[in-house]
Amino acid sequence: MQIHLKITTFVALLAFTYTHITVASEFSWPQSEMSPSQSDFSESGIEKLDQAMREIVKNQDVAGMVWMLAKDGKVATLESAGFARLDDQVPMRKDTLFRIYSMTKPVTGVALMILHEQGLWKFDDPVSKFIPEFKELQVMESFDENKTNLVPMTREPTMRELLNHSAGFGYGLRGDDPVNKAFRQKQVLASSDLTELVDKVAQIPLLSQPGEQWYYSIAVDIQGYIVEKLTGMSYGSFLEEHILEPLKMTDTSFFVKQEDQPRFAEVHNWDSERHRLVQRPHRQDRPNYLDPSRLESGGGGLVSSIHDYARFLQMLVNEGSLEGARILTPESVRIMRTNSLRDELDIRGGTDRPGQAGVGFGVDFAVIYDPELAHSPQGPGTYYWSGAAGTWFWIDPSKDMFWIGMIQARGQRRPGSANMRGVVTDLVYDSLKN
Repeated sequence: MQIHLKITTFVALLAFTYTHITVASEFSWPQSEMSPSQSDFSESGIEKLDQAMREIVKNQDVAGMVWMLAKDGKVATLESAGFARLDDQVPMRKDTLFRIYSMTKPVTGVALMILHEQGLWKFDDPVSKFIPEFKELQVMESFDENKTNLVPMTREPTMRELLNHSAGFGYGLRGDDPVNKAFRQKQVLASSDLTELVDKVAQIPLLSQPGEQWYYSIAVDIQGYIVEKLTGMSYGSFLEEHILEPLKMTDTSFFVKQEDQPRFAEVHNWDSERHRLVQRPHRQDRPNYLDPSRLESGGGGLVSSIHDYARFLQMLVNEGSLEGARILTPESVRIMRTNSLRDELDIRGGTDRPGQAGVGFGVDFAVIYDPELAHSPQGPGTYYWSGAAGTWFWIDPSKDMFWIGMIQARGQRRPGSANMRGVVTDLVYDSLKN
C-alpha cells in the first residue's frame, strides 16, 4: 500500500512538473542561457559566481536559492541550489514560488505610473486630493514616556513624497516611538482591505513634517489604495489587467493557489541551539499566503517566481516594454529610476541623522546616484530593492543588466554568514569583460 502511494505521488509530481514547464515554455523569455562566446562576462567569472551561491547554500546561510543574471536581454546564468522546504526535503527549483514582500513595491510604482501617464495624478498633488482623511493629519514633534507632543502639518505631503518615503508616515515594522507603536497596536498591516488600512493610518500622526526625513513607511500600501480610488477597480484586478497579464506573469499573485502549493518555498532561520537552519511556522495573526482573502498589500503582499519577476525587470531594462507588451513609456521608467529626494536628503537620512551617502530614492526604488560616494562598483543610476525574506534585485541601466536572487530567510542568521549581496555585486562586475 505504501509503495502504491509513493508511486502515485511521484507520477502526480511528474505530471505537475510537465504541465508547468509546458505553460512556461509558451513564453520566449527567459528560457535559456547564452553560450560563453555570446556573453559579456568571462566564463570563469560566471563559474565563480555560481559556485559562490552554491557555497552560501552549502554553508546553511540559506536553505536554498534561485539566482539569475541577465545582460542585453540575454541570460548569463539561471541556477538553483538547496531546498525550498527543509522539513520535507523539497528541492529548490527554477519554478519555485517565493514571498517577495517589499519587491511588491516596484510593481505598485509601475501601477501608479500607468495612471500618471493617463493624467490622473501629478507629482505635486497633495495626497489628500485622493485621500481626504489625510488633510488634517498631525505630526509628532517630540515624545517621552509620559507625553507625546503633536503639532499641525506645516504643509501637506505630496504624491512625490509618498512615492519616495519622505511624506512622514510610519510603518510599525520597527521603532519604539508612539507612531510606530500605534501602527502595531492598531494592527494596520493586518487590515482586511485597503480601505480599513487607510482608515487606521488616518488616526495615526506623522513621524515628521513632510519632506524632512526619509523613513521606510506604509506609503506603498497607501499607493495601492489610491490606485483603487482612481480606477474603481480592486488593486489586484488592476495589477492583473495592466501588468501581470500583459507581461505573462502567471505565477504572481497575492496568494498561492492550491495546485501551486507544492512549488511554494517556506521561510527558514538559523537555530543557535541546534546549530542548523529550521523552518519557520506560518504566522497566525493574519491570513497566510494560502488564503485568497489576504490583504492586497501594495507594500508587501505578492508571491512570485524568478521567471515572472525577471520578466518584470527586463520590461524595466527595456524602458517599459517586453515582447510587444508596452506597459510604460521610456520617460516614465526614467522618472521612476531618478532620485527625487531633496538635495540634502539621502535614503535613511533626516534632519537629525545622515543618510546613506550617494543613494537616493525614486518611485518605489532606491537609486545609486553617486557610486563613488556609495562605495559601489555599479553604474550611476543603478536602482534596486529587496524583500523581508531576503529576495533582492538590482538593475544597472548603464549596462542594460540586472540581477535577481530569490531566497526565503528571516530572523537569526548563521554566525559568520556571507554578505551575499556584496559577494554577488563584486563577482558580477569583476567578471565583465569590458
